[in-house]
This record gives sequence, C-alpha cells and structure tokens, in this order.
Amino acid sequence: MRRLLTTLVILLVVLVAGMSALVLLVNPNDFRAYMVTNVEQKSGYHLTLDGELRWHIWPQLSILAGRMTLTAPGATAPVVSADNMRLDVKLLPLLSHQLFVKQVMLKNAVIRLTPDSEEQTQPDAPIAPAGHSEESAEAPWKFDIDNLRVVDSLLIWQRANNEQINVRDINLTLQQNAKRQAQMELSSRVNRNQRDLSFSMAADIDLQQFPRRIAANVSQFSYQLEGADILAGGIKGEGSAQVVYQQTPQQVALSQLSVSANDSTFTGDADIKFGEIPAYTLSLASTVLNLDTFTGWQASSSQAQPSQVVTSAPVIASQMDDPQHNLEVLRDFNAQLNLSVDQLTYRGMNIAHLVLQADNRQGLLTSHSLSGQLAGGDFALPGTLDARGSRPVITVQPVVKQVELGTVLKAFEMPQVLTGKFSMQGDLTGDRFTSQSFERRWQGTAQMTMQDAQLHGLNIQQLIQQAVARNDSSVRGQDEYQRYTEVKQLSAKASLNRGTVKITELGADSPLLNLSGGGTVDMPGKQCDMALNVRVTGGWQGRDDLIQQLQKTPIPLRVYGPWNQLNYQLQVDQILRKTLQDRAKDALNKWAEKNQDSREGQDLKKLLDKL
Repeated sequence: MRRLLTTLVILLVVLVAGMSALVLLVNPNDFRAYMVTNVEQKSGYHLTLDGELRWHIWPQLSILAGRMTLTAPGATAPVVSADNMRLDVKLLPLLSHQLFVKQVMLKNAVIRLTPDSEEQTQPDAPIAPAGHSEESAEAPWKFDIDNLRVVDSLLIWQRANNEQINVRDINLTLQQNAKRQAQMELSSRVNRNQRDLSFSMAADIDLQQFPRRIAANVSQFSYQLEGADILAGGIKGEGSAQVVYQQTPQQVALSQLSVSANDSTFTGDADIKFGEIPAYTLSLASTVLNLDTFTGWQASSSQAQPSQVVTSAPVIASQMDDPQHNLEVLRDFNAQLNLSVDQLTYRGMNIAHLVLQADNRQGLLTSHSLSGQLAGGDFALPGTLDARGSRPVITVQPVVKQVELGTVLKAFEMPQVLTGKFSMQGDLTGDRFTSQSFERRWQGTAQMTMQDAQLHGLNIQQLIQQAVARNDSSVRGQDEYQRYTEVKQLSAKASLNRGTVKITELGADSPLLNLSGGGTVDMPGKQCDMALNVRVTGGWQGRDDLIQQLQKTPIPLRVYGPWNQLNYQLQVDQILRKTLQDRAKDALNKWAEKNQDSREGQDLKKLLDKL
C-alpha cells in the first residue's frame, strides 16, 4: 500500500513538473496565427484575439484569451464577441508542438444574428456558373469543435428592420463525436414587454450535413411564461419534437410535435420558411384546452377570492387604447393555422369539436372556418381581421343555431334577462374581440329567432290579466303565475350601432299570448325601451263574451328601464273603456237595425253614425 501511494505521488509530481515545463517551453501565443488561419479556412469567418494568450493548468490544461470576436465576411458587426475565451487542450500533442482543442468555452459572450452581422457579398466577388451550388459537396465542414460551452451569454436576434429580441442568460453545452452526432443542453430566458419567458431543452443533433442541413430530436423542452397580463404562476409546460433545418431554401420543419400549456396538451407539426416575408404553417390538435387557466378568468358571481391573480401591465406597456399597435405584428409574416379541439373551455363555457382554419396575409387575417358546438347548439364564425390600416377592422358573419342564450350572457357577465334556444344569422363589424368593444364600437345587422324563450323578472300575461281584473271584476286571470314570460316562438330583426340595438319586426307566439312590436336596447347602460302590442289568448276566467273580446284586443305595453329592474306601462283602462263602448255601440246598432222603421230607431241610428 505504501509503495502504491509512493508511486502515485511520484506520478503526480512528474505530471505537475511536465505541465510546468510545457508552460515554460511552449508559448501559447505561438498558436495565435494558426488559430486565426484555421478558423478562416474552415468557416470563412475572421477571428481576432486581443491581448496575450496564457496558460491555465488546473483543473484542466487550457489556454486563456482576453476579448475575442468572430466576424462574417463583409459584415460590419461581429457575429460573436466575448470578453473571455477558454480553450481546453490535450497535453500529449503539445509535446510535438501541435494544438488539439477539446473544448471551447465562451463566457459573457454576445451573439448577434442581425443584418449587420450577416455575411455580405463583395462587389468584386466571382459569380458561380449557373446551376452550380454555392457550396460544393466536398466543402469543408464548418463546425469542427468537439465540445462547445457558452456561459451567461446574450443572443441579439433581428430580422430586417424588425425590433430586436434579446435572449439572455444563455448556457449552452454542445458535445459531438467523430460521426458528427452531437448532444446539446440549452437554457435561457427572453424578457420583452414586461414578460419573462424562461426555457431549457435537451436534444440529440445530427450534424453530418452541416451547415446545409441539421436534424435534431428534442427529447426534453420545458418553459415558463410570467409577467404583465399573465396570471400568477404563469403559463408553463413541457414538450418534444423532431426538428429539421434546411439552408437552401432556408426553412425549419417540426414533426411529432407535442407541447403542454398548464393543463392543456397539443400535438401536431409546424413549418417555418424564412425570407423577406416569413411564412408559418401550423397544424395542432388538442383533446382538452382550457383557456380560462391562461387568462385567470373566473365568474363574477363567485364569492370566493380568486386563487389566480393576473398582474396588470403598466398603461404604456399594455397600450389598451391602441389596439392597432398590438396587431401590427400580423403585417410582418404570412401564416396558416389549422386547429382542432375536442373540448374547449372559454369564460366558463364548454365548447365541443372546435375547428379553426385561418390564414394571415401580411395583416389580413381570414377565418375560413371557426365552428363548434355550444350550449346545446352549434355556431360558425367566418370572418376577417384587417390590420393593414391605421385601425383594425373586424368583419364577422355569425351563424348560430339553437344555442342556449343564458349560457352566453352569463359567460360575458350580462344579466340573464332573456333565456332560450337562440339562433342568428348576421353581418357585424368592429375593432376588437372584447365585451367592452362589442358594447361600444361594433355595428351590423342580424336576423334572430328563439324557441322556448323566457323573459325573466316580468310576467306580461300576469300584468295584463291583473290590471283587467282591477278594472272589471267580471273577469280574472289564473290563480298562480310563474315569475317570467314564456314564449314558444320569437323572431325579430336587429341592427347594432355602437352599443345601441334597434329591434324591429318583433313577433312572438305562445299558447297564452301573442305579441308584436319593437324598441331599443342600450348595452353600455344595460337598459331597454320596448313598445309592444300584446294579446292574451289564454288563462282567462269569467264572462265569456268579455273574454272573447279581450282575446282579440291588442293591449299596448311599454317595458323600459334597467335590465335587472324593469318597469312597465299599461293602458288597460283605456282599452276596457273602448271595449265597453264598442260593445254598447254594437248592441245599440243591432236595436236600431231591428227598429229602423220607427222614429226612435232612426234617431238612434243618426246618433250612432255621429259617434
């Protein structure tokens, strides 16, 4: 045991002595020109190393460099710059004065992928013959580093004149073998508009055809999005995908894509084609998608304190008064989206079999199909969103069939004054898909129908029958009433103009009453003013002749005031007075006709004609 320890100590001393001798005998600055030349031959990029190169022995034999830059041909800004660079080298090749780099580590590096850092074609550069690829199949492989580490670094990404995106705190480890198969681990974060996106990923990469083609199997990807206008705890999830990058034409294809967001999961594929105007194609499917977990929405009727709180952005950041600013990004790309969701939750509503097919053409977003099943019925919302002008313009042609209206009113926190199976076909325009915008800035027309409708808080039949009974005790209504007006069929035309709904050609029928009329609904003020003519055709008790007359007589009814406390005006006494006058006049007419030969009959006939 003592001999073994002695031997190990001798070996350690020899190793330290040998490495110390190398530090004294081999000057790392002798390799400066070799490194610059080798990098330029293999990649075409120009490497600069400022300051003296120096040895670092423990725990790894390395060459330390000061500030370094790597610049593409003709570029005005370096693609990579770093204050510190470390080259881990092998010991034995140094004995023959050869440099073999095992690992390159950059710390506090700045990586620029901007127009200024891109390779620029020189005016006097030779032009390749037609049909000849810029890169020969025998072109040298540009990435010739076994191990690369980037620590606490920054990526600046910008396309054309778009806003720069800064990707901070980059920590990258890339290891590749002789077969050009690499393993990568990456973590970073992006901070923009008071929102912070942090992510990490691990992937196996095939670099055999680098840089013309890169294939990667992303086996692990996790992320978390937090910040302004995002619920507490943020949006987070995991994912995986097969990724293929192609240089000519430049594009990225993702297949076998699987990504989760809170308690929702998506599968599908995507394709990105770069160019002056990028083009994105995305196809996704989800079994369950809960949008309320992203927005933190909760019904206002809940008395419990919300468990998820959304952090509001400052006024300048949110720019709520400038919806166009939020949509300007649509002008910068083309895109196609195909989305299918088996079960979608939005504002507490359960939507089944949602299908969305849409495309964007530099600011003109067209929804070819947005359909689903909701509250016992179905809907389709084709339309367009034009963000190319100074203000966004949304056009929608909704088709709604047999949807329970109360469910929708509850979701948008509106009083459930009217419920029933609602159908509509319309043509509407506005600027934003929010309840506030719909109440104040939308316009359009619609044809509406309802089945089994109920007007809550007001029983029109009860109002009329009780008012008649107070004026004439010979008739009365039912002994018991519901606290709503029930209508079997209802139809109307409506026009919406900045929060005011004008209703015309209103007609409703039920076994107990028939009504017609029109009026206005003030959506911001949550008030209405309706002028109706009502015939109560059932539920009467008493004198048959008066009941028959009342069943034929339309009674004017005005319903007005706040939705949650409706007021009404009835003109029953005038109607009864006129009914009694008509009955008396009719009786006198009959007597006059029977006694038309007598003087009394003739005088009565003349008097009645004057009335």
